[in-house]
Amino acid sequence: MAATAEIWDIRLLEDFKRARGVIKLEYEDFVVDEVPLYDFSGQGSHTYVLIEKAGLSTVQAIHDLASALNVKRRDIGYAGLKDARAVTRQWISIEHAPPDLVRKLDIPRIRVLEVTSHTNKLRTGHLAGNRFRIRVRHTDPDRLAELQDALATLCRRGVPNHFGPQRFGGRGDTWLIGRALVQNQPEDAVDLILGRPGPRDHGDILRARRSYDEGRYRDAARRWPGMFRDERRALKALAESNNKRRALASIDKTTRRLYVSAYQSCLFNRVVAMRLATGLDQVWPGDLAWLHGSGAVFRVEDAAVEQPRADSFEISPSGPLFGYRMTAPGGRAGEMEQQILAGEGATLDSFSAGPIGAKGGRRPLRFAPREASVRLAADSGGPYLELGFFLPRGCYATAVLNELFDLAPQRDRPEEEEEEPGTERGQGQG
Repeated sequence: MAATAEIWDIRLLEDFKRARGVIKLEYEDFVVDEVPLYDFSGQGSHTYVLIEKAGLSTVQAIHDLASALNVKRRDIGYAGLKDARAVTRQWISIEHAPPDLVRKLDIPRIRVLEVTSHTNKLRTGHLAGNRFRIRVRHTDPDRLAELQDALATLCRRGVPNHFGPQRFGGRGDTWLIGRALVQNQPEDAVDLILGRPGPRDHGDILRARRSYDEGRYRDAARRWPGMFRDERRALKALAESNNKRRALASIDKTTRRLYVSAYQSCLFNRVVAMRLATGLDQVWPGDLAWLHGSGAVFRVEDAAVEQPRADSFEISPSGPLFGYRMTAPGGRAGEMEQQILAGEGATLDSFSAGPIGAKGGRRPLRFAPREASVRLAADSGGPYLELGFFLPRGCYATAVLNELFDLAPQRDRPEEEEEEPGTERGQGQG
């Protein structure tokens, strides 16, 4: 299997010399505004609050809201995860929370911007997309015109819709854990979660992983920082039972599903990379084409008839989020996807095992940034290039940036990702 960088370093503009740059030197350098999927009625038992957070993950923001309002976290809904190292604005729903009390909230790093009500809980995927405003510093201002032209090309031809590095965790190995789960190798999965230290591990986490590899499970549990609840819980189960299957079962089911999702994402990225060679705007006979207006898919019978719709970005070929209920394409596309599965020693039914089975679905191979612009500006920190664009839900700003900039590595954790519900109509991703 490819190295981690090759999993997501997929570019349409391979011949474009990327500009140097740095992002996220300040929270205000990366601003995200969530765009709701539907209007809120102003009535109902769910209080909707638009929050602005800075330097805070969505998960931590929900924890802080639940504590301040004395409600259970399961009563709080959100449409997508947003980056911690950024200024982000997103809607949160809270069941049976008095609106007046929500308006008066005073929580560090969270501002209440707007409060209304609606009849249902906000669920993952209940957003149209996100607007981004990103400042790239320590870059090449004299390349503004080149970058504007490159961005226009991306809007016209489409950005490869691959999953970014944040999909694969801080160590870049969550897809390996997912593969072990799909292949029913729980021992390998637990070893990857708790041990096998690598170059991205430091401090207490590095020492915890070493302790695990040495069989000192209680010592490893003590060394994992408190925020790593799954790891500590698994080590406690392992110390009591010496059974790795039981340790794996103690890990939150949602976390285990995310591991499988990372594996699905890795295999999808391989399809994107393979089809990029012939063009992500080209439909083939047997393809399952994605209708961008509705998110539905249909089978391509005559590629010559459908190609003008792809040229106008009405449709795009789709790729697999492999799962036991996924509809497979025919023809050349089907052969390619089957080849990838066979190389993994897997079938679609391999994704049906146990409580973390993945139904699967389809995802478009490309997306078009909208309202896109690049401009030169300056502040007390010096000149910078500011990018602005809107992306549909589940699409990555890092995919756009990766086409245009060779960004300096960041020392902080990878950005959180919005969970991807963009699957074939009538099918879940798993």
